[in-house]
Amino acid sequence: MTGGDGDVTAAPAGPPPPLDWRFSQVFGERTAGEEVQEVDIISAIEFDKSGDHLATGDRGGRVVLFERTDTKEHGGSRKDLEKTDYPSGRHPEFRYKTEFQSHEPEFDYLKSLEIEEKINKIKWCQTANGAVFLLSTNDKTIKFWKVQEKKVKKIADMNMNMNMDASKAVGNGNIATSSNQKSSHGVNGEYTDKSYTSLTLTKDLGIQSLRLPVVVTSNETSLVARCRRVYAHAHDYHINSISNNSDGETFISADDLRINLWNLEISNQSFNIVDVKPTNMEDLTEVITSAEFHPTHCNTLAYSSSKGSIRLIDLRQSALCDRHSKLFEEQEAPGSRSFFTEIIASISDIKFGRNGRYILSRDYMTLKLWDINMDVGPVSTFQVHEYLRPKLCDLYENDSIFDKFECCLSGDGMRVATGSYSNLFRVFGSGPTSTEATTLEASKNPMRRQVQTPSRPSRSLSSSITRVVRRGGESPGNDTNGNSFDFTTKLLHLAWHPTENSIACAAANSLYMYYASNESTP
Repeated sequence: MTGGDGDVTAAPAGPPPPLDWRFSQVFGERTAGEEVQEVDIISAIEFDKSGDHLATGDRGGRVVLFERTDTKEHGGSRKDLEKTDYPSGRHPEFRYKTEFQSHEPEFDYLKSLEIEEKINKIKWCQTANGAVFLLSTNDKTIKFWKVQEKKVKKIADMNMNMNMDASKAVGNGNIATSSNQKSSHGVNGEYTDKSYTSLTLTKDLGIQSLRLPVVVTSNETSLVARCRRVYAHAHDYHINSISNNSDGETFISADDLRINLWNLEISNQSFNIVDVKPTNMEDLTEVITSAEFHPTHCNTLAYSSSKGSIRLIDLRQSALCDRHSKLFEEQEAPGSRSFFTEIIASISDIKFGRNGRYILSRDYMTLKLWDINMDVGPVSTFQVHEYLRPKLCDLYENDSIFDKFECCLSGDGMRVATGSYSNLFRVFGSGPTSTEATTLEASKNPMRRQVQTPSRPSRSLSSSITRVVRRGGESPGNDTNGNSFDFTTKLLHLAWHPTENSIACAAANSLYMYYASNESTP
């Protein structure tokens, strides 16, 4: 289109095409009929900001680290590859790096309470001097870990020297002498210290020489995880969230009733910035379910509640942020309230978009995308479990209605994802005109249970309510793809790569990774 001054005006771009998802890798794949141990079930997944490292935590208190390999094999960083005239043709590939025991089971004798070792959350911190740092937490204790490569030290020169001349003995007494040899450098610059201390002991039967062991530094390296700090005794209730601040110096931890602010360098002191505990616990009506710092504004954070609301607070307003700067919640439809309304409205997870403009929230039935500049309601609502509405009584009886599913956004903010039952997860296009809604299974064939015509995500505000009701007529015994659902296999944890279309998700003890391209191939 040509304007009056001769300039060419581009037509408005449509929604991006749906992604073609493909299997990439699996770690810890189960064989048919293999029983899964409770301690091996993955309970947390997190990419670092660069996307070059991935961490998982499990119910056994272990943290496993993976590192990206495809950029190293082709030389240079990902940015360098993008500057070349030809596409790299590669998708993110990871390999096992190391693992360590982060938490052990404990017992609180004052409260007669057993504290399990399960890792609730993992957060990456800023790297320094070739070492990676991360925070991990169980229900009560947060730990700050440093993982670094160190050169292996070996022991050398332990031989017994039996060639000493017996004539050097003086009488029948015990004489101790020492001798030293000079050090030398071996091949490849390896330090091979030949010095040793020789103790010569005279005995009635002769003289023996004992060489004490000498520590030698080799060129071999090993990864060492060391706990730098322990942040404990600050939460009376179970920790559900930790989040790093963009200033690189502080982080928050949240339990059901309080949010504490910590300095990474100070482990024996924290500041309580949010406290929703009433004077009389019988007056308690809602609890904190998730909390996260703004990705770029160090003074802003958001936390969600069991009533389905999200509060934005500004740390500059007061030391105790008992008043929020913004409140995000969706009004109930008239006549829609039931016994399960508050239960399914409880938000299990919130995530800021990369630029901080949007907040993604997950409740039991839906995903909602909120614009922090518009607090009248979500800008988009995506139906995840609407087909389960007729089964809410059964879900309540078997406690599945209390399952806490996580959510994530793509690095460009154009798509959102969350998990479901039967080891399924769903990916939605979040653009204003996008109709993308893809269902995938955590297996080597992710598209096996894909529907031919995905349901359109409902858009919010004026017309979202009618669309939600209209889409509630699906078969109660089947999921959105017409398959029977399995409440025992649930995909609770997943993470989106920060710069590429790659998703890591946990199905019991297995870690599955998928990648996608914009071009669908036959």
